[in-house]
Amino acid sequence: MTDAPEVSFEFFPPKSLEASFRLWDTVQVLAPLAPRFVSVTYGAGGTTRELTRDAVGTLHKHTGLDVAAHLTCVNATREETLAIANGFADAGVNQIVALRGDPPKDSGGFTPHPDGFANSAELVEALAETGRFTIRVGAYPDPHPDAPYEGADIDWLKRKIDAGAHEAITQFFFETEAFYRFRDRCEKAGIDAPIVPGIMPIENWAGIKRFAKACGAYIPAWLDDAFAKAERDGRADLLATSLCTEMCTELLESGVEKLHFYTLNKPELTRDVCAALGVKPEARLEHVA
Repeated sequence: MTDAPEVSFEFFPPKSLEASFRLWDTVQVLAPLAPRFVSVTYGAGGTTRELTRDAVGTLHKHTGLDVAAHLTCVNATREETLAIANGFADAGVNQIVALRGDPPKDSGGFTPHPDGFANSAELVEALAETGRFTIRVGAYPDPHPDAPYEGADIDWLKRKIDAGAHEAITQFFFETEAFYRFRDRCEKAGIDAPIVPGIMPIENWAGIKRFAKACGAYIPAWLDDAFAKAERDGRADLLATSLCTEMCTELLESGVEKLHFYTLNKPELTRDVCAALGVKPEARLEHVA
């Protein structure tokens, strides 16, 4: 039997009181699974910068979890961005997920701040020079929408690893072959840092399809058909749990040891998949406030 994987979870910062309760409920459900770390996202255009900082600080202070803060290049100078990063480190948060970041909606695409980092590789290099952080970066098994040529995602990942990143987390994908192809190409390019598959349990197929189209993830026709039938029969959650568990099991059997789950602050499917993979609760979270 395949050993249970090490897991990590992504949350997004709450924008309302109701969303705050949902986040804490999610943390209480998933924290007993002893994740390697949990991460907190940034909104498009840096719109949740303060919310992210607050959520990261609160999780770090009250849960005992290792927390990684997302940090992007969008709409900030180098000095402002590094001040945010050093603020995290001063508070005891020494893990960063360094990303270029999504541009503001209807902006026509990413444009670097005149005094900011031009791209994620520059951000990684500056963070690495501080010596204060474990740095993770994004990776794209399916081509990023802004990729200018075939293989650009491999080249960019190598630049980020060479700049000082310690680990990469992939965008979600729907077929394991996409990850295997990407992993093989990374190895051929001399990328030796760990590449952790990003897993998206499908809580709502219509919403996930929108995410997939926005980030360039390939949507197989068979999957669209399967969810159309399952939703008619009231079996969408059962299908989602089964497919996600099967995909994760295949990844583990191929040598993957770590999985990163995009929870969307809805923990039930992630919890059920982890249970099916043999990830058992280790402790009770006592001090959420």
